[in-house]
Amino acid sequence: MNAVDRSAAPSNASVGGAGARRARRWPRRIAVSLVILAAVGAAAYHVYRTNFATDPLADLLVAEATIGDVEQSVQATGELRPVQLVAVGAQVSGRITKMNAAIGQRVVAGDLVAEIDNLTQQNDLKSAEAALDDVRAQKRQKEATLAYDEWALEREEKTLAKQATSRDSWESAKEAVETTRAQIDSLAAQIKEAEVKVDSARIDLGYTRITAPIDGTVLLVAVQEGQNVNAVQSAPTIAILGRIDRMLVRAEISEADAPKVKIGQKAVFSILGESQRQWEATLLSLDPAPDSLRSDSEISSSSSASSSTSSSSSSSSTSSAIYYYGRFEVENPDAVLRTYMTAQVRIVLGEAKGVVTIPTAALSPPDAAGQRYVDVVDADGGLDRRAVEVGLDDKARCEIRSGLKAGERVVVGRRSSDTKASAMPGPPGGL
Repeated sequence: MNAVDRSAAPSNASVGGAGARRARRWPRRIAVSLVILAAVGAAAYHVYRTNFATDPLADLLVAEATIGDVEQSVQATGELRPVQLVAVGAQVSGRITKMNAAIGQRVVAGDLVAEIDNLTQQNDLKSAEAALDDVRAQKRQKEATLAYDEWALEREEKTLAKQATSRDSWESAKEAVETTRAQIDSLAAQIKEAEVKVDSARIDLGYTRITAPIDGTVLLVAVQEGQNVNAVQSAPTIAILGRIDRMLVRAEISEADAPKVKIGQKAVFSILGESQRQWEATLLSLDPAPDSLRSDSEISSSSSASSSTSSSSSSSSTSSAIYYYGRFEVENPDAVLRTYMTAQVRIVLGEAKGVVTIPTAALSPPDAAGQRYVDVVDADGGLDRRAVEVGLDDKARCEIRSGLKAGERVVVGRRSSDTKASAMPGPPGGL
Protein backbone atom coordinates (compact mmCIF):
# COMPACT_ATOMS: atom_id res chain seq x y z
CA MET A 1 0.00 0.00 0.00
CA ASN A 2 2.76 2.40 0.82
CA ALA A 3 4.68 1.41 -2.29
CA VAL A 4 1.64 2.03 -4.52
CA ASP A 5 1.01 5.44 -2.98
CA ARG A 6 4.61 6.56 -3.58
CA SER A 7 4.50 5.78 -7.29
CA ALA A 8 1.13 7.51 -7.92
CA ALA A 9 1.79 10.79 -6.16
CA PRO A 10 4.04 13.33 -7.96
CA SER A 11 7.04 14.43 -6.12
CA ASN A 12 7.61 18.07 -5.21
CA ALA A 13 11.02 18.03 -6.90
CA SER A 14 9.65 17.13 -10.42
CA VAL A 15 6.89 19.75 -10.19
CA GLY A 16 9.35 22.45 -9.28
CA GLY A 17 11.71 21.59 -12.23
CA ALA A 18 8.99 21.87 -14.89
CA GLY A 19 7.94 25.28 -13.60
CA ALA A 20 11.51 26.51 -13.77
CA ARG A 21 11.86 25.37 -17.38
CA ARG A 22 8.63 27.18 -18.38
CA ALA A 23 9.83 30.35 -16.66
CA ARG A 24 13.07 30.29 -18.69
CA ARG A 25 11.22 29.93 -22.11
CA TRP A 26 9.09 33.09 -21.76
CA PRO A 27 11.83 35.76 -22.19
CA ARG A 28 13.06 33.89 -25.27
CA ARG A 29 9.62 33.93 -26.87
CA ILE A 30 9.16 37.60 -26.07
CA ALA A 31 12.50 38.47 -27.72
CA VAL A 32 11.64 36.54 -30.89
CA SER A 33 8.24 38.24 -31.04
CA LEU A 34 9.84 41.67 -30.71
CA VAL A 35 12.27 40.92 -33.56
CA ILE A 36 9.40 39.79 -35.79
CA LEU A 37 7.37 42.88 -34.93
CA ALA A 38 10.36 45.11 -35.72
CA ALA A 39 10.88 43.43 -39.09
CA VAL A 40 7.21 43.74 -39.94
CA GLY A 41 7.24 47.40 -38.93
CA ALA A 42 10.31 48.11 -41.06
CA ALA A 43 8.71 46.41 -44.04
CA ALA A 44 5.50 48.32 -43.52
CA TYR A 45 7.42 51.59 -43.30
CA HIS A 46 9.25 50.76 -46.49
CA VAL A 47 5.99 49.96 -48.26
CA TYR A 48 4.46 53.16 -46.96
CA ARG A 49 7.40 55.26 -48.00
CA THR A 50 7.55 53.62 -51.42
CA ASN A 51 3.86 53.84 -52.20
CA PHE A 52 2.38 56.59 -50.10
CA ALA A 53 5.06 59.01 -48.86
CA THR A 54 5.49 62.19 -50.93
CA ASP A 55 8.92 62.52 -52.67
CA PRO A 56 9.59 66.15 -53.68
CA LEU A 57 11.63 64.97 -56.69
CA ALA A 58 9.19 62.27 -57.80
CA ASP A 59 7.77 64.40 -60.65
CA LEU A 60 11.13 65.71 -61.85
CA LEU A 61 13.70 64.40 -64.32
CA VAL A 62 17.16 64.92 -62.88
CA ALA A 63 20.59 64.68 -64.57
CA GLU A 64 24.10 64.95 -63.21
CA ALA A 65 26.65 67.50 -64.39
CA THR A 66 29.58 65.57 -65.88
CA ILE A 67 32.97 66.27 -67.42
CA GLY A 68 32.89 65.83 -71.19
CA ASP A 69 33.43 67.37 -74.61
CA VAL A 70 31.11 69.74 -76.48
CA GLU A 71 31.31 70.54 -80.17
CA GLN A 72 29.24 73.17 -81.95
CA SER A 73 29.01 72.52 -85.67
CA VAL A 74 27.09 73.08 -88.89
CA GLN A 75 25.73 70.08 -90.79
CA ALA A 76 25.92 69.95 -94.58
CA THR A 77 25.77 67.51 -97.47
CA GLY A 78 28.69 67.42 -99.86
CA GLU A 79 29.87 65.83 -103.09
CA LEU A 80 33.30 64.31 -103.70
CA ARG A 81 35.29 65.15 -106.81
CA PRO A 82 38.91 64.76 -107.89
CA VAL A 83 40.95 67.92 -107.37
CA GLN A 84 41.55 67.83 -111.14
CA LEU A 85 38.86 66.54 -113.48
CA VAL A 86 39.56 66.84 -117.22
CA ALA A 87 37.47 65.81 -120.20
CA VAL A 88 39.91 64.81 -122.95
CA GLY A 89 38.38 65.67 -126.32
CA ALA A 90 39.15 65.31 -130.03
CA GLN A 91 40.01 68.49 -131.96
CA VAL A 92 39.86 66.85 -135.40
CA SER A 93 37.26 64.65 -137.01
CA GLY A 94 37.87 61.09 -138.06
CA ARG A 95 37.66 57.42 -137.13
CA ILE A 96 39.17 56.12 -133.88
CA THR A 97 41.86 53.65 -134.99
CA LYS A 98 43.35 52.95 -131.56
CA MET A 99 42.00 53.25 -128.01
CA ASN A 100 44.85 53.03 -125.57
CA ALA A 101 43.01 53.81 -122.31
CA ALA A 102 40.84 51.67 -120.04
CA ILE A 103 38.69 52.62 -117.07
CA GLY A 104 40.74 52.66 -113.89
CA GLN A 105 44.07 52.87 -115.72
CA ARG A 106 46.74 55.20 -114.33
CA VAL A 107 48.21 57.57 -116.92
CA VAL A 108 50.99 60.16 -116.94
CA ALA A 109 50.81 63.48 -118.76
CA GLY A 110 51.79 62.82 -122.39
CA ASP A 111 50.67 59.17 -122.48
CA LEU A 112 48.73 58.16 -125.58
CA VAL A 113 45.01 57.87 -124.94
CA ALA A 114 43.65 57.35 -128.45
CA GLU A 115 44.53 57.75 -132.13
CA ILE A 116 42.36 59.03 -134.98
CA ASP A 117 42.81 58.03 -138.62
CA ASN A 118 45.28 60.69 -139.84
CA LEU A 119 45.31 60.16 -143.61
CA THR A 120 43.39 63.37 -144.27
CA GLN A 121 45.65 65.37 -141.98
CA GLN A 122 48.79 63.90 -143.59
CA ASN A 123 47.52 64.92 -147.03
CA ASP A 124 46.67 68.40 -145.79
CA LEU A 125 50.18 68.74 -144.40
CA LYS A 126 51.73 67.61 -147.67
CA SER A 127 49.58 70.08 -149.63
CA ALA A 128 50.57 72.91 -147.31
CA GLU A 129 54.25 72.02 -147.56
CA ALA A 130 54.00 71.87 -151.38
CA ALA A 131 52.35 75.28 -151.49
CA LEU A 132 55.11 76.66 -149.31
CA ASP A 133 57.79 75.21 -151.58
CA ASP A 134 56.05 76.74 -154.62
CA VAL A 135 56.00 80.22 -153.12
CA ARG A 136 59.62 79.93 -152.06
CA ALA A 137 60.53 78.95 -155.65
CA GLN A 138 58.65 81.95 -157.02
CA LYS A 139 60.54 84.17 -154.62
CA ARG A 140 63.88 82.77 -155.73
CA GLN A 141 62.84 83.39 -159.36
CA LYS A 142 61.95 86.97 -158.63
CA GLU A 143 65.18 87.45 -156.73
CA ALA A 144 67.05 86.34 -159.87
CA THR A 145 64.95 88.70 -161.95
CA LEU A 146 65.74 91.49 -159.52
CA ALA A 147 69.44 90.87 -159.88
CA TYR A 148 69.16 91.23 -163.70
CA ASP A 149 66.93 94.31 -163.41
CA GLU A 150 69.40 95.96 -161.04
CA TRP A 151 72.27 95.24 -163.46
CA ALA A 152 70.20 96.68 -166.32
CA LEU A 153 69.44 99.79 -164.29
CA GLU A 154 73.10 100.26 -163.44
CA ARG A 155 74.00 100.02 -167.15
CA GLU A 156 71.33 102.53 -168.09
CA GLU A 157 72.62 104.94 -165.47
CA LYS A 158 76.16 104.75 -166.89
CA THR A 159 75.03 105.20 -170.49
CA LEU A 160 72.69 108.01 -169.46
CA ALA A 161 75.60 109.77 -167.83
CA LYS A 162 77.45 109.56 -171.18
CA GLN A 163 74.23 110.60 -172.94
CA ALA A 164 74.39 107.33 -174.84
CA THR A 165 70.78 106.38 -173.98
CA SER A 166 67.49 108.08 -173.47
CA ARG A 167 66.06 109.02 -170.12
CA ASP A 168 62.97 106.96 -170.95
CA SER A 169 65.03 103.80 -171.07
CA TRP A 170 66.53 104.63 -167.69
CA GLU A 171 63.02 105.18 -166.22
CA SER A 172 61.86 101.83 -167.57
CA ALA A 173 64.82 100.03 -166.02
CA LYS A 174 64.24 101.74 -162.68
CA GLU A 175 60.53 100.80 -162.75
CA ALA A 176 61.39 97.16 -163.44
CA VAL A 177 63.63 97.07 -160.36
CA GLU A 178 60.94 98.55 -158.12
CA THR A 179 58.29 96.18 -159.47
CA THR A 180 60.45 93.12 -158.94
CA ARG A 181 61.31 94.21 -155.39
CA ALA A 182 57.57 94.61 -154.62
CA GLN A 183 56.87 91.17 -156.05
CA ILE A 184 59.59 89.70 -153.84
CA ASP A 185 58.04 91.39 -150.76
CA SER A 186 54.64 89.97 -151.74
CA LEU A 187 56.12 86.51 -152.11
CA ALA A 188 57.83 86.84 -148.73
CA ALA A 189 54.44 87.55 -147.17
CA GLN A 190 52.96 84.58 -149.03
CA ILE A 191 55.76 82.42 -147.66
CA LYS A 192 54.82 83.44 -144.12
CA GLU A 193 51.19 82.59 -144.81
CA ALA A 194 52.18 79.25 -146.30
CA GLU A 195 54.38 78.52 -143.30
CA VAL A 196 51.41 79.19 -141.00
CA LYS A 197 49.31 76.75 -143.02
CA VAL A 198 52.04 74.15 -142.74
CA ASP A 199 52.22 74.65 -138.97
CA SER A 200 48.41 74.38 -138.71
CA ALA A 201 48.40 71.22 -140.80
CA ARG A 202 51.19 69.77 -138.67
CA ILE A 203 49.24 70.64 -135.49
CA ASP A 204 46.09 69.04 -136.89
CA LEU A 205 48.11 65.96 -137.63
CA GLY A 206 49.32 65.99 -134.04
CA TYR A 207 45.71 66.25 -132.86
CA THR A 208 45.09 62.78 -134.28
CA ARG A 209 47.23 61.50 -131.38
CA ILE A 210 45.20 62.27 -128.25
CA THR A 211 47.41 62.35 -125.16
CA ALA A 212 46.78 62.76 -121.44
CA PRO A 213 47.04 66.41 -120.32
CA ILE A 214 47.56 65.51 -116.63
CA ASP A 215 48.70 62.68 -114.39
CA GLY A 216 45.61 60.84 -113.23
CA THR A 217 43.23 57.91 -113.53
CA VAL A 218 40.89 57.13 -116.42
CA LEU A 219 37.39 57.56 -114.96
CA LEU A 220 35.38 57.20 -118.18
CA VAL A 221 35.97 56.04 -121.76
CA ALA A 222 33.36 57.66 -124.01
CA VAL A 223 34.24 56.14 -127.42
CA GLN A 224 35.39 52.83 -128.88
CA GLU A 225 37.83 51.81 -131.61
CA GLY A 226 36.23 52.18 -135.02
CA GLN A 227 33.85 54.91 -133.91
CA ASN A 228 33.73 58.15 -135.91
CA VAL A 229 34.00 61.46 -134.09
CA ASN A 230 32.97 64.84 -135.46
CA ALA A 231 34.83 67.87 -134.14
CA VAL A 232 33.24 70.40 -136.51
CA GLN A 233 30.86 72.02 -134.00
CA SER A 234 32.29 70.93 -130.65
CA ALA A 235 35.11 68.76 -129.36
CA PRO A 236 33.72 65.27 -128.67
CA THR A 237 34.82 63.71 -125.36
CA ILE A 238 37.13 60.74 -125.76
CA ALA A 239 37.84 60.02 -122.07
CA ILE A 240 37.64 61.67 -118.66
CA LEU A 241 40.70 61.79 -116.42
CA GLY A 242 40.82 62.66 -112.74
CA ARG A 243 43.46 63.07 -110.07
CA ILE A 244 41.95 60.90 -107.33
CA ASP A 245 44.91 60.81 -104.95
CA ARG A 246 43.48 64.02 -103.53
CA MET A 247 39.74 64.73 -103.47
CA LEU A 248 37.75 67.94 -103.40
CA VAL A 249 34.61 68.08 -101.26
CA ARG A 250 31.97 70.60 -102.31
CA ALA A 251 29.55 71.04 -99.40
CA GLU A 252 26.14 72.72 -99.66
CA ILE A 253 25.83 75.16 -96.73
CA SER A 254 22.39 76.61 -96.11
CA GLU A 255 21.86 80.35 -96.04
CA ALA A 256 20.99 80.11 -92.32
CA ASP A 257 24.39 78.56 -91.51
CA ALA A 258 26.54 80.46 -94.02
CA PRO A 259 27.10 83.52 -91.75
CA LYS A 260 28.58 81.25 -89.05
CA VAL A 261 31.04 79.51 -91.36
CA LYS A 262 34.53 80.95 -91.77
CA ILE A 263 37.45 79.95 -93.99
CA GLY A 264 40.00 77.95 -91.99
CA GLN A 265 37.48 76.13 -89.78
CA LYS A 266 37.83 72.37 -89.36
CA ALA A 267 35.63 70.23 -91.58
CA VAL A 268 34.87 66.60 -90.74
CA PHE A 269 33.00 64.24 -93.03
CA SER A 270 32.10 60.60 -93.55
CA ILE A 271 30.68 58.63 -96.47
CA LEU A 272 27.66 56.36 -96.59
CA GLY A 273 29.70 53.22 -97.13
CA GLU A 274 31.97 53.85 -94.10
CA SER A 275 29.95 55.94 -91.68
CA GLN A 276 32.24 55.10 -88.74
CA ARG A 277 35.37 56.44 -90.46
CA GLN A 278 35.92 60.17 -90.49
CA TRP A 279 38.13 62.40 -92.60
CA GLU A 280 39.31 65.81 -91.42
CA ALA A 281 40.28 68.85 -93.49
CA THR A 282 40.26 72.64 -93.42
CA LEU A 283 37.66 74.78 -95.18
CA LEU A 284 39.42 76.49 -98.10
CA SER A 285 36.66 78.65 -99.58
CA LEU A 286 33.01 79.62 -99.36
CA ASP A 287 31.26 80.87 -102.49
CA PRO A 288 30.00 84.48 -102.24
CA ALA A 289 26.93 83.61 -104.33
CA PRO A 290 24.79 80.51 -104.95
CA ASP A 291 24.70 78.67 -108.27
CA SER A 292 21.24 80.12 -108.94
CA LEU A 293 23.07 83.30 -109.97
CA ARG A 294 23.50 81.67 -113.38
CA SER A 295 19.79 82.16 -114.09
CA ASP A 296 19.59 85.74 -112.85
CA SER A 297 17.88 87.90 -115.50
CA GLU A 298 20.18 90.84 -114.70
CA ILE A 299 23.19 89.05 -116.20
CA SER A 300 21.38 87.13 -118.93
CA SER A 301 22.46 88.05 -122.49
CA SER A 302 19.56 86.26 -124.17
CA SER A 303 16.72 87.80 -126.12
CA SER A 304 13.79 89.39 -124.37
CA ALA A 305 11.72 86.22 -124.65
CA SER A 306 14.40 84.02 -123.16
CA SER A 307 15.15 86.77 -120.64
CA SER A 308 11.61 86.61 -119.32
CA THR A 309 11.93 82.83 -119.10
CA SER A 310 15.20 83.22 -117.22
CA SER A 311 13.58 85.76 -114.91
CA SER A 312 10.75 83.39 -114.06
CA SER A 313 13.21 80.56 -113.44
CA SER A 314 15.23 82.88 -111.23
CA SER A 315 12.11 83.76 -109.25
CA SER A 316 11.26 80.11 -108.80
CA SER A 317 14.83 79.34 -107.69
CA THR A 318 14.80 82.07 -105.06
CA SER A 319 11.63 80.63 -103.59
CA SER A 320 13.45 77.36 -102.87
CA ALA A 321 16.29 76.75 -100.44
CA ILE A 322 19.49 78.69 -101.06
CA TYR A 323 22.87 77.00 -100.61
CA TYR A 324 26.43 78.29 -100.80
CA TYR A 325 29.22 75.91 -101.73
CA GLY A 326 32.07 75.48 -99.27
CA ARG A 327 35.17 73.67 -100.56
CA PHE A 328 37.95 71.72 -98.90
CA GLU A 329 40.43 69.04 -99.97
CA VAL A 330 41.52 65.76 -98.39
CA GLU A 331 44.19 63.18 -99.20
CA ASN A 332 42.96 59.88 -100.68
CA PRO A 333 45.97 57.53 -100.70
CA ASP A 334 43.92 54.32 -100.44
CA ALA A 335 41.38 55.44 -103.10
CA VAL A 336 38.43 54.75 -100.78
CA LEU A 337 36.90 58.09 -101.71
CA ARG A 338 35.38 57.94 -105.19
CA THR A 339 34.06 60.48 -107.64
CA TYR A 340 30.57 61.86 -106.90
CA MET A 341 30.23 60.05 -103.56
CA THR A 342 27.97 61.76 -101.01
CA ALA A 343 29.73 63.22 -97.99
CA GLN A 344 28.02 63.89 -94.66
CA VAL A 345 29.86 67.06 -93.64
CA ARG A 346 30.24 68.68 -90.25
CA ILE A 347 31.94 72.08 -90.12
CA VAL A 348 33.18 72.70 -86.59
CA LEU A 349 32.40 76.20 -85.34
CA GLY A 350 33.94 75.57 -81.91
CA GLU A 351 34.84 72.76 -79.52
CA ALA A 352 35.57 72.46 -75.79
CA LYS A 353 37.18 69.39 -74.22
CA GLY A 354 37.14 68.25 -70.58
CA VAL A 355 34.56 70.81 -69.44
CA VAL A 356 31.47 70.66 -67.20
CA THR A 357 28.46 69.70 -69.30
CA ILE A 358 24.74 69.30 -68.67
CA PRO A 359 21.77 68.56 -70.93
CA THR A 360 20.65 71.65 -72.82
CA ALA A 361 17.10 70.98 -71.63
CA ALA A 362 18.16 71.92 -68.09
CA LEU A 363 18.72 75.56 -69.08
CA SER A 364 16.03 78.17 -68.61
CA PRO A 365 15.23 80.56 -71.46
CA PRO A 366 17.45 83.68 -71.31
CA ASP A 367 16.03 86.60 -69.39
CA ALA A 368 16.06 90.20 -70.59
CA ALA A 369 19.76 90.48 -69.78
CA GLY A 370 20.55 87.19 -71.52
CA GLN A 371 21.19 85.31 -68.26
CA ARG A 372 20.47 81.57 -68.11
CA TYR A 373 19.52 79.59 -64.98
CA VAL A 374 19.36 75.97 -63.81
CA ASP A 375 17.51 74.31 -60.91
CA VAL A 376 20.06 72.46 -58.76
CA VAL A 377 19.07 69.66 -56.34
CA ASP A 378 20.67 70.40 -52.94
CA ALA A 379 21.78 67.88 -50.29
CA ASP A 380 18.35 67.93 -48.57
CA GLY A 381 16.47 67.20 -51.79
CA GLY A 382 15.36 70.80 -52.26
CA LEU A 383 15.78 72.95 -55.36
CA ASP A 384 18.10 75.92 -55.70
CA ARG A 385 17.82 78.21 -58.74
CA ARG A 386 21.30 79.20 -59.83
CA ALA A 387 22.69 81.49 -62.54
CA VAL A 388 25.24 79.85 -64.86
CA GLU A 389 27.54 80.98 -67.67
CA VAL A 390 26.90 78.91 -70.78
CA GLY A 391 29.59 78.22 -73.37
CA LEU A 392 29.22 76.03 -76.43
CA ASP A 393 25.90 74.30 -77.05
CA ASP A 394 25.32 71.47 -79.50
CA LYS A 395 21.57 71.45 -78.77
CA ALA A 396 21.91 68.20 -76.79
CA ARG A 397 24.54 69.10 -74.18
CA CYS A 398 26.04 72.45 -73.32
CA GLU A 399 29.23 73.69 -71.70
CA ILE A 400 28.91 75.34 -68.26
CA ARG A 401 31.79 77.76 -67.71
CA SER A 402 30.78 78.88 -64.22
CA GLY A 403 28.01 78.43 -61.63
CA LEU A 404 27.99 74.63 -61.50
CA LYS A 405 30.39 71.84 -60.57
CA ALA A 406 30.70 68.31 -61.85
CA GLY A 407 28.62 65.88 -59.78
CA GLU A 408 25.83 68.31 -58.96
CA ARG A 409 22.36 67.35 -60.09
CA VAL A 410 20.11 69.60 -62.15
CA VAL A 411 16.47 69.40 -63.13
CA VAL A 412 16.00 68.56 -66.79
CA GLY A 413 12.19 68.51 -66.88
CA ARG A 414 9.07 66.93 -65.45
CA ARG A 415 7.88 63.39 -65.84
CA SER A 416 4.88 62.90 -68.09
CA SER A 417 1.68 61.31 -66.74
CA ASP A 418 2.43 58.16 -68.76
CA THR A 419 5.84 57.87 -67.15
CA LYS A 420 4.42 58.30 -63.66
CA ALA A 421 1.67 55.79 -64.30
CA SER A 422 4.14 53.19 -65.52
CA ALA A 423 6.34 53.82 -62.44
CA MET A 424 3.52 53.20 -59.91
CA PRO A 425 3.39 49.66 -58.37
CA GLY A 426 0.40 47.41 -59.05
CA PRO A 427 -2.14 46.27 -56.45
CA PRO A 428 -1.25 43.42 -54.04
CA GLY A 429 -1.56 39.92 -55.43
CA GLY A 430 -1.33 41.16 -59.02
CA LEU A 431 -5.05 42.15 -59.07
